[in-house]
Amino acid sequence: MASGVPDEVMMNAALIKELADMAKDEALLQGVLMRTKETPNSSELVTYAPFTLFPSPVPKSVFLQALAVQTHFNTMVDKISQDTDFLQEALASTIEVDDFTARLFKIHQQILKEGRSQSIVLGLNRSDYMLDKREDETSPLKQIEINTIAASFGGLSSRTPDVHRHVLKVAGRLEDSQRILDNNPAAGLARGLAKAWELYGSERAVVMFLVEEAQRNIFDHRYIESELWKRNIPTIRKQFDDVYKTGSLDLEKRLIVDGKEVAVVYFRNGYMPQNYTNEQCWDVRLMMERSTAIKCPDISTHLAGTKKVQQVLARPGVLEKFFPDQPQVVEQIRSTFTGLYTLDMGPEGDKTVAMALAEPNRFVLKPQREGGGNNIYGSEITQVLGEVKQSTERMAYILMDKISPPPIQNYLLRRDAPLTVSSCLSELGVFGAYVRQGEHMVMNECVGHLLRTKSSEHTDGGVAAGVAVLDNPLLV
Repeated sequence: MASGVPDEVMMNAALIKELADMAKDEALLQGVLMRTKETPNSSELVTYAPFTLFPSPVPKSVFLQALAVQTHFNTMVDKISQDTDFLQEALASTIEVDDFTARLFKIHQQILKEGRSQSIVLGLNRSDYMLDKREDETSPLKQIEINTIAASFGGLSSRTPDVHRHVLKVAGRLEDSQRILDNNPAAGLARGLAKAWELYGSERAVVMFLVEEAQRNIFDHRYIESELWKRNIPTIRKQFDDVYKTGSLDLEKRLIVDGKEVAVVYFRNGYMPQNYTNEQCWDVRLMMERSTAIKCPDISTHLAGTKKVQQVLARPGVLEKFFPDQPQVVEQIRSTFTGLYTLDMGPEGDKTVAMALAEPNRFVLKPQREGGGNNIYGSEITQVLGEVKQSTERMAYILMDKISPPPIQNYLLRRDAPLTVSSCLSELGVFGAYVRQGEHMVMNECVGHLLRTKSSEHTDGGVAAGVAVLDNPLLV
């Protein structure tokens, strides 16, 4: 089935036009919103966040597999964040050549030296997958990456199921509309934040969203803020610069920003080098890490989400170190890994270089970056590796097998774009939330999912990067 919807619906131009107009109104009614790129810091003018006209088919077994493994990924990230020797060893080559990772690592080392001020850890992450279509007609689930900082779209994806249900009803597909799952990551992520806030133990203290300068995607945050306010948990929104100007640590190392004690710092910024526009941003990051505020994520959890760590985890015997005597858990996690290869100096890295140069279309070259649009494909791999193959600069990257999902047909609805059927690829994200207090795991849950779909001509990039659009799985 090339789409979840029969051809007589997909190819009926008049019906598609009517459905698309109605779907955009429904998205606005349901609050699937973004600010415009012209005015990213004002809500006077908003538009619908881009989305697919129809939900996309996802095999039920694969979908359930992704949900089932999420709590194990939560545990794994948390264990890595506490294993200082592992992080040191895994990132040793990367920090030699990648300034951004090196600066984060330096903060991590300073916190270790001083001792952590807070024993409560909050992790809100998203593990992203695609189906990998094989020659034997199977399409197993393969992990692209795990995002341990600023994992987005938990808010908006809580509002999209009703949009697609309505579209399918109007298209005369009532039974299909009932197969769209409820999904509320916003509530689950807020549950994690609320649990951390509660354990912090001060009713006056706030949850601080650390946000970017351009805030087009503010409504995604607002859903989570709204869930917190329902519980009478106060939230504030601040940028690095605000914290620099009005933030300080008191004698007990409590973080005070704008006169308010901060219980939780929820990073929705700080994941890319360009987020740190000056030295003051780095000073602020260090100050927050040194404080007793609960960080989501703390610096070691941020580092646990790097591409280099992902590559090291795929080596034989590494997962077993984190899950001794749990072979089923190891197998569940490992089955989602695709081929990941080191570019460290030495024979193994040389072999990776040769393999990539021989068949560049089989691979993706990944730098240590988040935020979409950073990966390198095809002939560009030849160009980049050609330049750095003899130098240590190559250690800033990892190589990964390219995942080839089966294409599906859909309409991508975005502002000012023509209404045409596209060949599309979908990516499934699964949200995890966990809270640990000292040795004790207080909460460890899978809290929802996100389906994003893009035209198959685009190799890289997410919704915020303007390439992918929001979607829902129609389980088949």
